[in-house]
Amino acid sequence: MLDLNNTSINPLVFILVGFPGLEAFHIWISLPFCAMFAIAVSGNVMLLLTIKTEQSLHKPMFFFLSMLAATDFIISVTIMPKMLSLFWFNSSEIVRDLCLLQMFFIHTFTCMESGVLVAMAFDRYVAICNPLRYAIVLTHMLVTKLGLLAFFRSLILVIPFPVLAKRLLFCDRNVISHTYCDHMAVVRLACVDFTVNSMYVLIVAVSTGALDILFIALSYTSILRAVLRLPSKEAQHKAFSTCTAHILVILVFYTPCLFSTLTYRYGHHVPPNFQILMSNLYLLLPPMFNPLVYGIKAKLLRQRVLSMFSKKWVVSEDYT
Repeated sequence: MLDLNNTSINPLVFILVGFPGLEAFHIWISLPFCAMFAIAVSGNVMLLLTIKTEQSLHKPMFFFLSMLAATDFIISVTIMPKMLSLFWFNSSEIVRDLCLLQMFFIHTFTCMESGVLVAMAFDRYVAICNPLRYAIVLTHMLVTKLGLLAFFRSLILVIPFPVLAKRLLFCDRNVISHTYCDHMAVVRLACVDFTVNSMYVLIVAVSTGALDILFIALSYTSILRAVLRLPSKEAQHKAFSTCTAHILVILVFYTPCLFSTLTYRYGHHVPPNFQILMSNLYLLLPPMFNPLVYGIKAKLLRQRVLSMFSKKWVVSEDYT
C-alpha cells in the first residue's frame, strides 16, 4: 500500500517556472509581455466603450466585435497578472484550485473566441452573398443566440478539463514548466496514466478548432465565388476590403494555435522554451492585435474612436 497522505499525492500548491533556465532574464522577458498586456486591455476596453456608447455602431458586425473584445479582455486578465508577478516578484506559487480555475477560464474563452470568429465569418457571408437579406437574417435575436451558443459550447466542452485534471495523482510533482496553468503542462506532472486527458483534449481540438476552421473556410469559399462574380474590379476590391480585418484576425488566432498544438504533440526535439513562447503568443497576440486591426480597417469604428478623442481634446483645451 502507498504510505502517502492526500497532500503528498495531490499537492495543494503548484510552482510556475516561467521560462526554465532563463529565470535571470525574466525581467527583460516581461517587458514585451507587459506592453502586449497594456495594449490588449486598453484597446479592448476602448472598443467595448465605443461600441456601447455609439448608437451608429449597434449593428451585427460590431456586436460580434464586442464579443471578441470581451473574450480577449478576459483572456488577458486571466493570464497576465500572475505571469507578471512571476517575472517581477518571483511569485511562482499558485494554489491548486486557482490553477485549475485559471486553466478553465483560459480554455473556455479561447474556445469561445474560435466560435465568435465562426459567427463573424457567417456575418461576412450574409453581408456579401445576401446583402439584401442582411438585416432580415442577422437580427439582434440571432446575434444573441450565436453568442450564447459559442459561450455554452465552450463551457460544456471545457468543464471536463479541470475535473479530469483534479482526479489525477501528482505524488510530489508540482513544478509546472510554464508561465500559466496550461492543461497539458499540468497533466504531464501526473504520476499515473493520463491517456484519458490527452484523448479528451484531442476530441475538443477536433470538435472546435478543426470544425470551426472548416466552417470558416466554407464561408470564405462562398464569399470568394460571390465576389468574383461582381461586374467591376472596384466592386470586388470593396467587397474584399470588408473581409480583410476578419481574415487577419483569423490568421493571428489560428496560426500560433496550430504551431503550439503541433509542437506540443509532435515537437519532441523542439526546445521547451520555444513551446512555452508559442503558447503565450497564442493567448496574447490576438487580444493585442484584434483592436488594432479593427481600429484601422473598420472605417466607421475608427471615425467614432477619433471623434471621442477629439471631443476630449476640445474639452481639455477649454479648461486650460
